[in-house]
Amino acid sequence: MKATLRALLIFMAALLSAPAFAQGPRIQQHETFQPEEIVQAGHSFFGTVSRGIALTVQEAFRRWGAPNGYILGQEGSGALIGGLRYGEGVLYTRNAGQMKVFWQGPTVGFDVGGEGARTMMLVYNLPSMDGIFRRFLGLDGSAYFIGGFGLTAAVADNMVVVPIRSGVGARLGVNIGYLKFTPTATWNPF
Repeated sequence: MKATLRALLIFMAALLSAPAFAQGPRIQQHETFQPEEIVQAGHSFFGTVSRGIALTVQEAFRRWGAPNGYILGQEGSGALIGGLRYGEGVLYTRNAGQMKVFWQGPTVGFDVGGEGARTMMLVYNLPSMDGIFRRFLGLDGSAYFIGGFGLTAAVADNMVVVPIRSGVGARLGVNIGYLKFTPTATWNPF
């Protein structure tokens, strides 16, 4: 088991070290969003789970500070030991505008179930609009039946993406995987 986990971690590290796409407009690191702005965007996006989004955003700000970008979108995922996740949304920044993005990725772990989720992702240390187009490694845990709310973190270089999900479905488990962001939709999670 240790050898398998070690091989998986080496494989994931190799994938994360792949070169990024060409750099687009630079994003000013000091031009971040305030908690009230993110909570307001979450209220408009998530609707009835407003209290949950406010508490989750507060926790993300406590842990990671103020993001310089965020993504609003939706995704679907399923797992039976190994799993897949696919999503699409819009990346918003303070000074570089907005851009449509897609994400996909495999997972492996002790995980079973499926979900459909509305997703808000807080993005930290985003250097440019095209800087999002890479793989972000993360550990995820889910435990809900019918509906739920979750917060995780995925990293690449010094960037952090914090997905906040409000999902419908049934999911139980812990997995390791990555999210690969792309400018166009693709079925290839690798």
